[in-house]
Amino acid sequence: MANGPTWQVHPVTQANWRDISALFEGRGGPRQCWCMVWRKDKDDKPGKPGAEDRRVALHGLVQAGKPIGLLGYADGQPVAWCSLAPRAGFGKSLSGNDPEPGLWSLTCFFIRADHRRQAGFAALVAAAEIHACAMGGTMLEAYPVDPDSPSYRFSGFLPKYEELGFQAVSRIGSRRHVVRKALI
Repeated sequence: MANGPTWQVHPVTQANWRDISALFEGRGGPRQCWCMVWRKDKDDKPGKPGAEDRRVALHGLVQAGKPIGLLGYADGQPVAWCSLAPRAGFGKSLSGNDPEPGLWSLTCFFIRADHRRQAGFAALVAAAEIHACAMGGTMLEAYPVDPDSPSYRFSGFLPKYEELGFQAVSRIGSRRHVVRKALI
């Protein structure tokens, strides 16, 4: 397409669970992690859960009505995802502190290879800002890396967040930045 796809972004719900399953289980999808890495807490069972355990856990959150993220659709097909929820729904490994009221976290992204570099990242972030604000969020936090980082690339790149008005506030380890943007 000369002008790229027309993006639509919707929260993940029970009604579109099949779409997220198809996206995650499709070619290149995050079928091993199911974006559950950052959602661990002190009550998790010991040991390393498998992909099916993670899928079931994520689906359980959806069934319980908890926000887990947004699905991006291009021309009606699910092609992108971002993990988005109140910061309290994620483990302490993100910033190490108890989350502030109104703080939402944007932890990771997946955009199908055939839809990358087509404004999907910006569409997902813009929708995340709107959704978090509509749900009572006052601040959006994300954890990008530098473009040459060998890991955590699924979190996005610092320059892209800066272009979208996020400000660096700290770092987690040697690779991840913590950036924030006030929601109006």
